[in-house]
Amino acid sequence: MEPIFNNTEDAFALKTDSQLERAYFLFKLIANQPLVRIGTAVTNFAIKAHLPVESLIRATVFDHFCGGTTEEECIPVVDNMFEKGVCSVLDYSVEGKEEQTQFDATLEKILKILKFVKEKEAIPFAVFKPTGFGRIDLYEKVGKGETLTTDEQAEWNRVLNRFDVVCKKAHEMDVALLIDGEESWMQDAADNIVADMMRTYNKEKPIVYNTLQMYRWDRLDYLKQLHMDAKAQGFHIGMKLVRGAYMEKENKRAKEQGYTSPICVSKLATDANFDAGVAYMLDNLDCMALFAGTHNEESSYKVAEIMEAKQIANNDTHVWFGQLYGMSDHISFNLAKAGYNVAKYLPFGPVRDVMPYLIRRAEENTSVAGQTTRELSLLKQERKRRKL
Repeated sequence: MEPIFNNTEDAFALKTDSQLERAYFLFKLIANQPLVRIGTAVTNFAIKAHLPVESLIRATVFDHFCGGTTEEECIPVVDNMFEKGVCSVLDYSVEGKEEQTQFDATLEKILKILKFVKEKEAIPFAVFKPTGFGRIDLYEKVGKGETLTTDEQAEWNRVLNRFDVVCKKAHEMDVALLIDGEESWMQDAADNIVADMMRTYNKEKPIVYNTLQMYRWDRLDYLKQLHMDAKAQGFHIGMKLVRGAYMEKENKRAKEQGYTSPICVSKLATDANFDAGVAYMLDNLDCMALFAGTHNEESSYKVAEIMEAKQIANNDTHVWFGQLYGMSDHISFNLAKAGYNVAKYLPFGPVRDVMPYLIRRAEENTSVAGQTTRELSLLKQERKRRKL
């Protein structure tokens, strides 16, 4: 594939000069690790103390990384990106809830988003996090095979029902549904549920998609085993492949609790694992659909090159590229211009409730080597181009 990711004119075509300056300012801040730590602590304190900081957050980091506070507020952003061929995935990014009423409210929110997906070509997927439907401690206990109390079993049954309600509705509406990956200690239970949903609702084609975090060294083997099950039991696999977002937390917990870390030993090993997973799925598109969630230029090129070698059309419905809103526009918009299927994760929700997501984005950009430097370089290049 010809190099296309240095084209900043197309990458930032939707940004006004002021939005470009804001993006440059934000990534300059994010590049400063001590400043990110201080800013995170101050922001957490301000939110917990109910200080009036929402307008400041809204005008800076929120508007850069989020589409709005409601799904309706996101629509102008969705329509704007779609004019350039980039689709959106409305991501209700409210985290850390523990109450049953909150889980039920999230279910209703996802069902509402399914209607948006059905009605708008620009929104090809719905998405939710397993912890949006149940407590992480409960997933962990189930994953370990521990005996549940009567109350816990009733609670778990409600989790299973929420999954089934939304997957059944997605199937009835013929809408693709992404289910995000989370911490490894709760993921086994989530994987088992999602596999059951695939067996039930992916008989004709991929509707339900799980997520594989390829910084885990066991994920390729998991995919191959699931493939064997799919062939034997007659269902399709939908899978989003990402590198992963909880590396520091995973390694720290493994060290503290004295077990082998589930994370690959190096960035190089993670990259190899991700690329191997992508290649395996592209070898088996007869019964698989791939959503390649990556901000890595080299991996994006490799997906495109494999597609070309296998004569897979750029717009084949079984292959999607995905990036987060506010990041890697040089990948998203240039791939879309070349005719590939591209979707941006577009987070939304009340400002205070979305702060954990935003803090994780800032910390992730700070910790991933080269990510922020690359963003800054491209933004600087586009500023210079516009001045000329």
